[in-house]
Amino acid sequence: MAELCFTGARSLARLLRARKLSATELMQAFVAQIERVNPRVNAIVTFVPEQALKAARALDRRKSWDAPLAGLPIAYKDLLATKGFRTTFGSPIYAEHVPAENHLLVDRLSAAGAIILGKTNTPEFGAGSQTFNAVFGATRNPYDLSKTCGGSSGGAAVAVACGMLPFADGSDLAASLRNPGNFCNVVGFRPTPGRVPSWPALNGWDTLSTLGPIARTVEDTAFLLSAMAGPDARAPASISEPGTIFGRRLERDFRKARIAWSGDLGGLPVEPGVTTVLEAQRKVFRDLGCTIEEAAPDLSAATEAFHTLRSLGFLQRVGPLLREHRDKLKPTVIWNVEQGLRLTPEQITRAQALRTEVFHRLRAFLERYDFLLCPVNQVLPFPVEVEYPTEIAGVKMDNYIDWMKSCYYISVASHPAISVPAGFTPEGLPVGLQIVGRYRDDFGVLQLAHAFERATGFWRRRPSVVE
Repeated sequence: MAELCFTGARSLARLLRARKLSATELMQAFVAQIERVNPRVNAIVTFVPEQALKAARALDRRKSWDAPLAGLPIAYKDLLATKGFRTTFGSPIYAEHVPAENHLLVDRLSAAGAIILGKTNTPEFGAGSQTFNAVFGATRNPYDLSKTCGGSSGGAAVAVACGMLPFADGSDLAASLRNPGNFCNVVGFRPTPGRVPSWPALNGWDTLSTLGPIARTVEDTAFLLSAMAGPDARAPASISEPGTIFGRRLERDFRKARIAWSGDLGGLPVEPGVTTVLEAQRKVFRDLGCTIEEAAPDLSAATEAFHTLRSLGFLQRVGPLLREHRDKLKPTVIWNVEQGLRLTPEQITRAQALRTEVFHRLRAFLERYDFLLCPVNQVLPFPVEVEYPTEIAGVKMDNYIDWMKSCYYISVASHPAISVPAGFTPEGLPVGLQIVGRYRDDFGVLQLAHAFERATGFWRRRPSVVE
């Protein structure tokens, strides 16, 4: 039964449709895996096995179904509202909060047949790429329990890596799909903003943060994205293309593809352990027939744009809580909100102009190249007790966010980017490779990641915590 938990999501869906596997049997396997493994990693923070098994039994009683995810379990990131299920946002303020309505994505995946099994851990209000909060504590890296799993979709990535879920949803403002994917040897895909719509939302036009999928393989990532993506009238920035475009075969001939390779994304400090693992993967792309050149766009203007626009977003979302609940907010969230309070109109308009500049710099750069390859993270997984790195390769960080520049530069540019497993350090810590594609070429990014994955197979190495 435990092996079922590491069977691909597409394969599980086929077995369920063919009635070679019952939804109840499958759910029982995942429930057992969570009960066995989760106490060691703390990835699933709200767990509803009885409701999930009831839904699975009801599905088995049906004569047929055509929903693509029918019978597959999912646990939603604890930032997404789930009607009737506790949603805390990782905050003591909302420790017992039960929403009255679902987030759009929950309704969409439920309509596709996914069965809710619980919620996954996240830092307070998703702030920071280290998954811990005062409500549930820290989520641990399954490849080394003394290390962080990253974040903010850390619970999601760990649950998938440990076979507690076949796939998971996540969100990404600075690095929150790619960072935990990188630290946990799974795939984390930040699609083009608007590819996966969000509602309800205080700012329906916000495209800095985006929702996306996490899975063990690129194929399963595309499978989940096919159900997540597509327009919604309530989300004005959503892309009109249907999610079904991600159901196509991922195979592609990459001979003559032009690849820009940057080990430091234009001069960022990077730990040697990250560089060593990634440099060994250049040969894979040459063997695929790609032409590789050392090159990187100048995205340094993203720093100011990101800090300003991030602070503005925190002011909008969390600012109203500051006066009444300051004692229940972590210092870094307070810092973000107060940064927002100090913003001037000139700073905001300048940030918007800089973001536009960064977009066009990457857009123009990718007119010369098909893809940009670079590190996901500038650091290896660090001790779980450390809130954030204060120094990288001898360079001091200014704040709790700037160790994520290798990801948030791409967030500001709004291009699709994926973290795909790319190897391990001698100590057994995972390292991912970031593949960045042209604006809205989400499918192309998935195709190159799939080709790399098939050539290497790093995703097959399971964490020792599940053995």
